[in-house]
Amino acid sequence: MPVAAALATAAAAASLGFALAARSPDPVQVFLMEWVAVPYVTAGVIAWWRRPESRLGPLMVAGGLASAFSGWQLAEASGPYTFGAAFDIVPAALFLHVCLAFPDGRLRSSFERVLVGFAYFCAVGLQLVKLALGGVDPASLVDVWHQPDLVATVEDVQLLSLSACCLVGVRVLARRRRLGRPRRRSIAIVIESFALALVMIALLFVLAAFDLPGFREVHRVTLFVVGLSPLVFLLGLLDARLARSAVGDLMVELRSEPAPPDLRDALAHALRDRSLTLAYWLPDFETYVDADGQPVQLPNDDRRTATLIDRNGEHVAALVHDAALDDESQLLEAVGAAAGMSLENARLHAELRAQVEELRGSRARVIEAGQKERQRLERNLHDGAQQRLIALSLRLSLLEKRLPEEPAVKQELDAARRELALSLDELRAVARGIHPAVLSGHGLAVAVESLSARAPLPVRLAVDVEGRLPERVEVAAYYVVSESLTNIAKHAQATEARVSLERHDGCLVVEVVDDGVGGADTERGSGLRGLADRVEALGGRLRVWTPPGGGTRVQAEIPCA
Repeated sequence: MPVAAALATAAAAASLGFALAARSPDPVQVFLMEWVAVPYVTAGVIAWWRRPESRLGPLMVAGGLASAFSGWQLAEASGPYTFGAAFDIVPAALFLHVCLAFPDGRLRSSFERVLVGFAYFCAVGLQLVKLALGGVDPASLVDVWHQPDLVATVEDVQLLSLSACCLVGVRVLARRRRLGRPRRRSIAIVIESFALALVMIALLFVLAAFDLPGFREVHRVTLFVVGLSPLVFLLGLLDARLARSAVGDLMVELRSEPAPPDLRDALAHALRDRSLTLAYWLPDFETYVDADGQPVQLPNDDRRTATLIDRNGEHVAALVHDAALDDESQLLEAVGAAAGMSLENARLHAELRAQVEELRGSRARVIEAGQKERQRLERNLHDGAQQRLIALSLRLSLLEKRLPEEPAVKQELDAARRELALSLDELRAVARGIHPAVLSGHGLAVAVESLSARAPLPVRLAVDVEGRLPERVEVAAYYVVSESLTNIAKHAQATEARVSLERHDGCLVVEVVDDGVGGADTERGSGLRGLADRVEALGGRLRVWTPPGGGTRVQAEIPCA
């Protein structure tokens, strides 16, 4: 790096000396020549020093060196002139290379490599062909064929080809930005300055190829814009440096052990990425979850990427962030190291939430499995024992008609039929308790009406539910009403009850109110604990108000989704 910087400095000084030694030096041209070379060398040395693993620094130094060498064309001697003329267009190809290789110094695709390779061929190969054909003053040292008539044709092909390469480079940068990389403003400004300079270079080459007016003015503006690009790049490096200094503030903030939401905000502020999210690794589940314990999938595309965080040799979490942050690996490492302990604590919170979610899901599955089993038992009773009792009652009736008129036998048969009828009623009541067939066949509204009609006290019913709801929701609501009415009949000493069902904000709200003595036991003996388990397993909530002497009010909110 020191050798390259010294060589670039010497080349720039030599070009300045050649310019000043000319018969009538153009002060503006001399300034703009150094304006391009010096900033590129300076920015390249700084980038090389700050990020030695990146190829961008050496590329920028090479661009500044080529620009300095191209200034040797101002020399009046053939030797320096020939050397400088060979580098005349090389800075344009190098600049295209820098633009497409930003920010890590590597071209991203084979198309970009072919594009840059073709630009170098036009800038170096065709330039040497022009010098070999002669037709310049002073004569070059490589004037071997001396075909000045062909020089203009080769030059037109060269300039138009390079102009096309620059415009394609602008297209590549625009596509890269449209895909969301980068969205960080400091890097975006650098990309925009590169694109503007490429457009100016393309325009300059078109003016030169077609010998259009305004070439001199556009040439000066182009050199000025190209010289601005490394200065913008330096500002981007300073911005990244300031971002890394924010890690100290982050460490101070993390001493207060922030809650998971506050931790995310602190990390997002330190990384200056508002879209940042956290994913916590749960080894028992072998999956990532968010702060609420919900499973998440790590992204891997041009817009979003993930940085894995380890602590004490164990994987803890992942920072899901804008893909542009991959260019600031040191910042990511510093933030990850500073937040390691806090992320581990947050992971424990997420693991606890995930276990709660798993427990809730397990409870819901157990209740659903039990409900299916109850449904099966109800069908077996209906299709088996009930049908056999009905058939037996009919056979007794037929048998009675065949027997002679004997009062004692008839009396026994009547008693048997009454016992059968009583057993059938009791069996039907048991079947309804296991699973209400009317609910499956006719829906919640009809099933609740049936409950109200069989209640031993007057019930005022208000149902505002249209259509069918998910079966698990209807079953839970049915048992809330059924158990509540049973409790009222047994314990409340009430004169009437009121039942209401309505949908509100995506939930089914079931409410049962009585005017009894209140003081219901919400933990034992009343069945309310079992109702709460059933409702909570569906993500709902059961609340009971039962002041002594003030009646009881049971309200269940059951999500319908």
